[in-house]
Amino acid sequence: MSVSGPKPDRAATNAGGDPTDPTDPAGPTGRLATWLAGTSLGEVPHSVRERAKHLLLDGIACALVGARLPVSRKGVEGITALDNAGSAMLIGWGARTTSASSAAMLNSSFIQGFELDDYHPLAPLHSNALVVPAMLAAIPHVGEVSGSRFLLGAILGYETGPRVGMALGGLEMISRGWHSGVVFGTHSAAVSAGTLYGLNAAGFEDALGMAATQSCGLMSAQFESMVKRMQHGFAARNGLTEAALAASGYVGIKRVFEREYGGFLSTFGEGHRPDAGQITAGLGVVWETERIAVKAYAAMGLLHAAIDAALRLRSEHKLTADQVERIEIDLPEAAYGHGGWRAVRPLEPIGAQMNVAYTVAVALIDGDVLIDQFAEERINRDDVWNLIDRTETRHEQAYGRLPVDERLTTRLRLTLKDGGVCEAVVRHPRGTGDRLLTNAEIVDKYRSLTHSVVSPGRQAAIENAVLGLEALDDISQLTALLTPAVRPALDEMRL
Repeated sequence: MSVSGPKPDRAATNAGGDPTDPTDPAGPTGRLATWLAGTSLGEVPHSVRERAKHLLLDGIACALVGARLPVSRKGVEGITALDNAGSAMLIGWGARTTSASSAAMLNSSFIQGFELDDYHPLAPLHSNALVVPAMLAAIPHVGEVSGSRFLLGAILGYETGPRVGMALGGLEMISRGWHSGVVFGTHSAAVSAGTLYGLNAAGFEDALGMAATQSCGLMSAQFESMVKRMQHGFAARNGLTEAALAASGYVGIKRVFEREYGGFLSTFGEGHRPDAGQITAGLGVVWETERIAVKAYAAMGLLHAAIDAALRLRSEHKLTADQVERIEIDLPEAAYGHGGWRAVRPLEPIGAQMNVAYTVAVALIDGDVLIDQFAEERINRDDVWNLIDRTETRHEQAYGRLPVDERLTTRLRLTLKDGGVCEAVVRHPRGTGDRLLTNAEIVDKYRSLTHSVVSPGRQAAIENAVLGLEALDDISQLTALLTPAVRPALDEMRL
């Protein structure tokens, strides 16, 4: 009896060709790998480079604030008790060190620690929680790294993750229950770290292939667990590992994006019409770096349209919470599935940051949705629950038929106790589309977030180093500023 296995894919190897080339240079995996290996910082437009530096500044701000949160301390104690060998730096922890892979995971969890970090509105992932930790952990293993090389690694990571995500349908992954950024975030981390390792096109293909088989992440982590803060860290750790393996000549899955059997898109996108063309569409012309959103609110990004609507109605109509009889919120599919669930008291801070009824209620009452709004005492106060109990959330199917860049559209309708009704529809929440935070606003956010955790001199030095990255001969000038201990941001919060 003979058993026949699957037939090998056409062009499965590049036998006889240049060993630095990908197996199929014309395919989506090969085209991406070739572009990654061949792109220099000088080919990146000045505006993209400037935006990338400001994105990095925002990620570092989030890490400095998140480093000493209670949940971060639990993570550090747990991981370093298991893995206390190594010399990799932890942001804001002074002399505390661990292995490179554990440092990537922990530093990522700091950036994700308070839902203040960036997100991509069409392919949800938190880029800085992937690229920054993977690169910081790689630095001691690749030799001297210039600021320019670090910046290029960040940009290539910013470009890769969203493209892979859009090939999977972007927001569809959230709707299906995947923690989307962890599924396609491994590729961002592998590419950024791989840039520091100096991978050629064949190496990038290997790293992408190994990153694809390490993709994971369940969105049920959002409700009461702490692990939601860590999951992008799993992707950062995995991407770093794959870059190191590829640099050593370890062979990954070839042509991983176009494989029909067991390929990344065919498997994760089963039944959902994945489009491999999105991976290279506009590559080097349309820059996803410029579409990454910097958050104006400390909540899950898909809720920002509802928060904007609440703040707008509060301001325009001079509303107070005791005037509101009923709240109706119509949401697109991903936002409804991710944040439209019924909140039950008591609510954990992680759940509050993921729930549209809570975030709208606190926006109407407090006029803001930032750090103070997620203190445990604030979350469980009667005034906010009085509004939550008056809230109805609905999935508006028509929003799924809007142009792709309008699929965050949300409608908020308030019925007042005097019989009046007011309504707001937000298509592009603040931070996205034509409402991106300016570079100056990102600097203001950095200064506001970090003033209480680092000294003024250190704060200014970090800002100058990040915004002047190209002038740094050695990125250790920046890492030396990130490593010393920071002051705890919110000891009273259980995050």
